[in-house]
Order: sequence, then C-alpha cells, then structure tokens
Amino acid sequence: MSSTIGIGVPVPRMLPVTGTWTLPFAAYLVYLMNRVAYQRVKNKKYIGENLPEDTAAGASSTANSLELESRSHGNFVENVPFAFVVAAFAELNGANRKVLNYAYATLLFLRIAHVELGLKVPGNMGIGRPVGFWGTQTFVAGFAAYGAYLVKDYWGY
Repeated sequence: MSSTIGIGVPVPRMLPVTGTWTLPFAAYLVYLMNRVAYQRVKNKKYIGENLPEDTAAGASSTANSLELESRSHGNFVENVPFAFVVAAFAELNGANRKVLNYAYATLLFLRIAHVELGLKVPGNMGIGRPVGFWGTQTFVAGFAAYGAYLVKDYWGY
C-alpha cells in the first residue's frame, strides 16, 4: 500500500503499526489533559500545582487533586513519546508487526495502570505505579535493543 504526494510520487506507508496505536494513546492523553483542566477550573488555580490549603500548617503528605492530575499527565508525557520513538525506529527497520502490536498494547496497559492503579489509589503508591514504571523502562530498553539488533548487519555483525 502506498499513497501519493503532491506531484503523484508513490510513497509507502512506513509506520502502520505506530500510526494505528497513536489513536488510543492520544485518546488517553486527551483524557488526562481534561482531568487537569477540570481541576484547574474547579479550584480556580490556572498556573502551578499547589492549592492554597497545601501551604497551610499541617498539610497532609498526600498529593492534592490538582497535583495528582498534573503528575498523571506529566508522567504520561515524559515517558510515552520516547517509547514511541524507539518502537517507530524498530518498525522502520523491519520489526515484526505482531510483536509491535502486542508491545504497544502492553505499553498502553502499563501507562494506564501507572495512573489508575498507582497514582490514583489512596497514598498514591498502588501496585500499578511500580508495574507501570518498570514496565515502561523495559519497553524502552527492549525496543532500543531490538532496534539495534535489526540493524546489526549495517555494522558488519
């Protein structure tokens, strides 16, 4: 399959798996962004993460709702783009599409678990937090290694 650019030159679709998984990841990102926006409007706090009651004497050590939603969004934005980059490089160099699909599904589960079963539980330290963190790190390291393996012939190995 290919598509054409302006002058009729056929261009193959190069990242069909990554392109497919962009939709569910983008949908969850939009959901996280809207949760932050909701907390900002609700608390009338349009910049920063600390609410006035956080600075009061004796404030609890647990995160407030705005900080929690901001960090949930921030953690997603800090980790997913680079995970997509290493997986996309692997796909461009011939990675198995079935492996890529299962890996992207796993990454989405890990990132959702990190927030919903980790940060959002009482005390902000549910089982989803370490599972999501270490799973994402494994994804990034694994696909970086897989991508290097796919191009080993280039280096003469």
